[in-house]
Amino acid sequence: MSGVTTAPVPVRVLGGPTVLIGYGGLGFLTDPTFDTPRDYPVGPGLVLSKTAAPSALPGEIGPIDAVLLSHDEHPDNLDDSGRALLADVPLTLTTRGGADRLGGGARGLAVGESVELERPDGGSVTVTAAPAQHGPDGCEPFTGEVIGFVLTATDLPTVYVSGDNASLDVVREVADRFGPVDTAVLFAGAARTPLFDGALLTLDGARSAEAARILGARRVVPAHADGWAHFSEGRDELEAAFAEAGLSERLTMD
Repeated sequence: MSGVTTAPVPVRVLGGPTVLIGYGGLGFLTDPTFDTPRDYPVGPGLVLSKTAAPSALPGEIGPIDAVLLSHDEHPDNLDDSGRALLADVPLTLTTRGGADRLGGGARGLAVGESVELERPDGGSVTVTAAPAQHGPDGCEPFTGEVIGFVLTATDLPTVYVSGDNASLDVVREVADRFGPVDTAVLFAGAARTPLFDGALLTLDGARSAEAARILGARRVVPAHADGWAHFSEGRDELEAAFAEAGLSERLTMD
């Protein structure tokens, strides 16, 4: 597209799924998780354990214009400190059910629905809710509604935020509508829990590399790839998978 800047979109991974994205002069924050390490009971006999603190706290990251919240029902995507932060953010874009539960400045988006946000320079940014599947086929009654996000503007490269997604079919849907994508922020820790007999709840390294290929992504920034005990892979596995796929140059390890 003519007139589109080639400058990299500023992306800073703060820990877990929490990523700061500068886009069109606006500050976007994904799935805010700022608690110190602790355990979160999430059901009978099931605990999610946070193992690492974030690299920065809310007061250290500057103003946030909108939170992109893939879902509100799991503490590894929205913890206590993250919930507190939402009160100070003018807009939280999330699932329809999540918006009902959160209230305040939360706005629910159905998959494919978009919202236009005004930019400081007088232009606009379009945020579109992308599909996401947080586990194997049929997982939705157990894992709940989840969405990803796509950021677009007439003069800026496209950014895709996967949210908690394990399905390459979902990635193909995003690529069919928005590809090629410039920057893909992929939640890529290969999360697993006993709930689905160890099936993937988010992308692993091999699927992340294939997602990069499907999307035609120039740059992949992995998020949600460390800091939690239920992740079965980390950065070493991601780097190995991208190297095996011949895509190492696309991987940006923050």
